[in-house]
Amino acid sequence: MTDQSPRAPAAPGDAALRAMFAARKHVFIDRLKWDLPALDDRFELDQFDNPQARYLILLDPDDLRHRASARLLPTTSPHLLGNIYPHLCPDGAPSDESIWEVSRFCLDPAQTAAERLDARNQLVSALADHALHSGIREYVGIADTRWFAKISSFGWSCRAFGPARPDGACPILAFGIRIDEDTLPGLQRTGTWAPLGLRLESGELAP
Repeated sequence: MTDQSPRAPAAPGDAALRAMFAARKHVFIDRLKWDLPALDDRFELDQFDNPQARYLILLDPDDLRHRASARLLPTTSPHLLGNIYPHLCPDGAPSDESIWEVSRFCLDPAQTAAERLDARNQLVSALADHALHSGIREYVGIADTRWFAKISSFGWSCRAFGPARPDGACPILAFGIRIDEDTLPGLQRTGTWAPLGLRLESGELAP
C-alpha cells in the first residue's frame, strides 16, 4: 500500500520549510497540546500541507532560525474552514480564487517579548503585502475568541462570519480579513505595520 501521509521536505534548499514545521510542532503540539500528527516526532504536518499550500516564513537574517510563519491555502481547494469547520459559517464557507485561508500562524517561542512582537508585526505586514501583490482580496481563517480580538485590533478590516462555537477551553469562530487600498494605512495607524527586517522566504511543497 502506498503511504499517502505528508512528508517533511528533505532537500537542503527546503531548510526554511523544515525549520517552520519543527517550530509548528514545538508550538502547537508541545506547548499548546493540540491533537495533531507529528512526523518523526519532529515536524507538525497535516493533510492540508500539500502542493496547493503556500508558506510565508520569516527567518533571522544572521543565523536563519525560524522566527514566524503562516500557511496559505486557496479556498477553491481543500482547507480547514471548508472541510473541517464549515459549521462556523452560517452562509457557507467562502470559496473563490481571490479568497485564501491563513492558518498555522506560528511565532517561535524562543524569542524575547519584544522580538515576538516585532516578528508578529512583520508577518502581518508581509501577509498584507503578499495579498496586495497576488490578487488576494480576502483572507479567511479560524480563531478562538481571544485571538480574534487581537487580530481585529491590528487595523485591517476584520469580521466574524458567525457566532463563536464551543471548542475545548475557548470558543472558536470563523473570520474574514478584507484586503484593499485601506489595509496598509490601517495597519500603520495602529502601529502594527513593520518594515521587513527579517529574511522572508516563500515556499511550497513539491508534488
